[in-house]
Amino acid sequence: MAAEAQRQIEDLQAQVRLLNEKATAAVDRWADYEDEIQQLRNQKEAERNSIEKSRSDSPSRFSYLPVQNRLSSFLSARKSTQNLQIPPPSPSAFELEADLAKEKALRQAADRKLDEASGELEELSAQLFQQANEMVATERKARAKLEERVAVLESRDGDKRKRLDRLEGAVQRIERDTEERDDQYGSKYIDPRYPQIRKDP
Repeated sequence: MAAEAQRQIEDLQAQVRLLNEKATAAVDRWADYEDEIQQLRNQKEAERNSIEKSRSDSPSRFSYLPVQNRLSSFLSARKSTQNLQIPPPSPSAFELEADLAKEKALRQAADRKLDEASGELEELSAQLFQQANEMVATERKARAKLEERVAVLESRDGDKRKRLDRLEGAVQRIERDTEERDDQYGSKYIDPRYPQIRKDP
C-alpha cells in the first residue's frame, strides 16, 4: 500500500514539474509576442510619421515664391488640391495591421494556455495534497492498530508469565513438601494430596 501510494505521489510530482515547464514556456512565448507586437507598432508608427512628413513637406515650396505670384499660386494650388485624393495606405500598413491582429490572437491563445496550465497545476497540487493527507491518515490508523495489537500481545505475554510463575511456585512447593515428607516418613510415603508424585529410593 505504501509503495503504491509513493509511486502515485512521484507520478503526480512529475506531472506538476511538466506543467511548470509548460507554464514557463507559455510565459516566455507571451513575452516574445509582446516584443514582436511592440516592434510592429514602432514600425507602423515610423511609417506613419514618414507619410505625414512627406505630406507636410510638399506645400512648403509656396513660401519661396515671389510675393506677386503667391496669390495665383495659392489659388491654382487650391484648385489642384481639390482634385487630389488621399493615397491609399501602402501594402505594408495592411500587412502590419494583419500582423498585429495575428499577434494579438496568438497572445490571447498563449494567455488561455497559461490559464489552463495554471488551473491544471492547482488541481494537481490539490490532488497531491489530498492524497498525501489520506496516506498520512492511513499510516496513522495502521500504526494505531499495530500498537493496539502489540499491547494486546504484551498483555497476554504478561498473563502467561504470571501463570508460569505461579505454576513454577506450585511445583517448587510440591517438591519441598515431598522432600519434607520423605525426610519425615521415608520415600515410601505417599501424600494423599499429591498421589501422582512419589520418589523412589
